Amino acid sequence: MDDFVNKLPVDEDPGDIYGGLRPEMARIMNSIRDDLESFREDMKNRSLDDPIDRIFSRIKDEDSMREKLESRGLPVTVRAALTEVEDAIGIRVVCPFVNDVYMVRDYLSGLRDPEVVSETDHIKEPCENGYRGLHLILKAENRFFAEVQIRTVTMDIWANLENSMLYLHDIGANTDVIEKELKRCADDLASAEGSLQSIRDMIGQASC
Repeated sequence: MDDFVNKLPVDEDPGDIYGGLRPEMARIMNSIRDDLESFREDMKNRSLDDPIDRIFSRIKDEDSMREKLESRGLPVTVRAALTEVEDAIGIRVVCPFVNDVYMVRDYLSGLRDPEVVSETDHIKEPCENGYRGLHLILKAENRFFAEVQIRTVTMDIWANLENSMLYLHDIGANTDVIEKELKRCADDLASAEGSLQSIRDMIGQASC
């Protein structure tokens, strides 16, 4: 990792924030997606429920990366973009049920490469605004970071709606009321999701 880091440019405001390494990043991103798809197929071939509903992936666009570096007081350099920010590569895994989220987490944690370097569980400890999801930071080939966000369908819908309503619109003086209502909705959805998980477990036990 040190040799890789030392070779990264430190020039301020480079023309390419990823220093020409975007193809390598895309390869890493696609490799992680392939791992997830292999896990998914293996589970289905064993006549088990599909633990993944869908997968999204992206490499953070250059403007967003520059903004993130500036907002964190970091130099706008290739080295900072690839070593100080851990979500240049982003993957979102959407699962049917909560148990599936942890199955995907356990699968990724069992891989030799990429390795999991940190985990933040916002399902067991939701954010103040009600957001729930499990976030992993991976390091691939001991060089590139990737963030994997794992959510249920319900969590994903709530997060997308919350983002579109709060961040893409001017909500004026009603901010507090709207945020409280969104938090209440998140709590209600979590309760319903727990009930659905219990129903699924009962169906699984009955079919054994």
